[in-house]
Amino acid sequence: MAVEIPPLLRPSRLRSRAGLGGECMAEFLGTLVLIAFGCGSVAMTVAALPGSGRTSGPTTFFLGAADWLVIGWGWAFAVAFGVYVAGGVSGAHINPAVTLAFAVRRKFPWAKVVPYWIAQVAGAFVGAALVYAVYHDAINTFDSVSKPPKTHGHTLATFSIFATFPAPYFHGGYWGPLVDQIVGTAFLVMLIAAVIDLRNMAVKANLGPLVIGFVVAAIGISFGANAGYAINPARDFGPRLFTFFAGWGDLALPGSLAGSFSHYWWIPIVGPLIGGVVGVLVYDLFIGDVLHMRARQGELPEPGRARPAEEGET
Repeated sequence: MAVEIPPLLRPSRLRSRAGLGGECMAEFLGTLVLIAFGCGSVAMTVAALPGSGRTSGPTTFFLGAADWLVIGWGWAFAVAFGVYVAGGVSGAHINPAVTLAFAVRRKFPWAKVVPYWIAQVAGAFVGAALVYAVYHDAINTFDSVSKPPKTHGHTLATFSIFATFPAPYFHGGYWGPLVDQIVGTAFLVMLIAAVIDLRNMAVKANLGPLVIGFVVAAIGISFGANAGYAINPARDFGPRLFTFFAGWGDLALPGSLAGSFSHYWWIPIVGPLIGGVVGVLVYDLFIGDVLHMRARQGELPEPGRARPAEEGET
């Protein structure tokens, strides 16, 4: 904005926010926005729309594959707006996998990694609590009219509003969901690296968050059904921790449902952390190193060209 906006607090109280403290506050709020809109879109699909009479029954959702797009685009907007909120202060990682990958290959200070992680998980926890506060009537109504199995009165469907679990065709195995999370997060971080790389065909700064949102939509559309495409340890663990305290019990922690899966909680944490590092390494190996060498040789080509144009070439 063109006009100066006065601070809410006195400058003497703001000094601590100019550094890591302010960055963590931005990560907290950005991740809160991410979860509020992302989990909010799932709450709309699973509980609110059926309960409001906008589907054919009080527990009817996902009548067709295209219904997945509500959630896919909900998370896309959630990521874009979360990045717009926090980007100018902290870089808007809003994802521990991104923070770790940037520490490994983008000179992000290692001393900031754990504080960022704590802020991200806390923001995700509060975001989940906010969604529950808004939708608890719809959630409780859905659970009350749903058929068993139930855990402390709650269903797996309403748990899916907040956290992830593997598809039945994995038969409770770990390797399939773990590979899924590694691959999905590798694509996420690889594409983020491409979008923000000024040596490459980087988008304008103000469009970066929107394009990153499109990346999340693409991953959800292409890889979402296997394990709910958490691709973000904070996005899963913060809401999972909230649902544990809110009554979902073993479904949340340790992440178990008799006959379906058990002790699943660590998969959406370990998989994305591995995948994020893999993604940034793959990008740098195949693209970043090439751009680096061309820049040193003074041979950065026009975008779209494989080599510099020769004289007279069009």
